[in-house]
Amino acid sequence: MHNRESRPADQLFSQLYEELRLMAHHRLRACEPITLLDTTSLVHESYFRVVDANQVPDFDRPRFLAYASHAMRSVIVDLVRKRHADRRGGGGVKMDLQEIQVAHSRAREDDILRVNDALDELAKADARLAQVVEMRYFAGLEEREIAAALGVTDRTVRRDWQKARLLLSVALQQNNT
Repeated sequence: MHNRESRPADQLFSQLYEELRLMAHHRLRACEPITLLDTTSLVHESYFRVVDANQVPDFDRPRFLAYASHAMRSVIVDLVRKRHADRRGGGGVKMDLQEIQVAHSRAREDDILRVNDALDELAKADARLAQVVEMRYFAGLEEREIAAALGVTDRTVRRDWQKARLLLSVALQQNNT
């Protein structure tokens, strides 16, 4: 058995911990009140998904942040799906004044699932476009950080972001009809 602290991902996690917390905070702030996760829980759960699954082939900062953004997306979507599954067995929904916030939160959860599904479809057509959206939407990374993670220019990321937003908008409108 080897010492976990000696693994490059563990060292990088330690170095980037505060940055990962900022990513998680950004994402959770956009999701409130849909998730029971706090910033620390999201960072740690994402870390375990990335590192324990040995999914990080290259342990440099940009790629680690890219994988972390994917893991954060996965954690949030899995939590929303679990909450939806739990609700299906719960019977009717009562709508008093206290339940208005719950109804609003369900609508936001549905939005997250719709974006996730549209993003999966986008990934089939153009994986890099999906990665750009994932890193911006689910992790709040900046263009230069995304460019470094993907090995492209900032300008390419801007073009990809514009194209991806257009394609996702069309996909989300089609899913509404």
